[in-house]
Amino acid sequence: MLFDNDMMMFLTKDNQNNKTNDLVNEKEGLIRGNMFESEYKPYKNYNPNIINANNDKDSLFLKLYETNFAIIDLNLYLDLHPNDNQMYEIYKKYVNNFEKLKKMYEENFGPLEITCVDSDTYNWIKNPWPWDNDGGNQYV
Repeated sequence: MLFDNDMMMFLTKDNQNNKTNDLVNEKEGLIRGNMFESEYKPYKNYNPNIINANNDKDSLFLKLYETNFAIIDLNLYLDLHPNDNQMYEIYKKYVNNFEKLKKMYEENFGPLEITCVDSDTYNWIKNPWPWDNDGGNQYV
């Protein structure tokens, strides 16, 4: 695996904020559509699909996706609770982790966004494009 899968280690601190202790990890949050254990209300008999990656590239992309979901959900929480400093610290850790994962992905597999200009040449046009099927000729 290309990355450390132990993102939740910073959430294990004993603290007074119940919402901080209420967080699930980013993988579980994405599956449920909610980062907060007490806020999750399953819909009838719905069983969400578990997303499994087939290779290192897909694993890293999935980790980026999960981390991005956590950032968005925590951002929504912070919009309503802007003075929750503990949650803001967790939010910043997710943002920092996302930036590290994004950099790792782009170094190993190419740019994720057209704004990626970290190399000496213009790489966006080179195959495979992010939506290509591993460099094949089938475009979306």
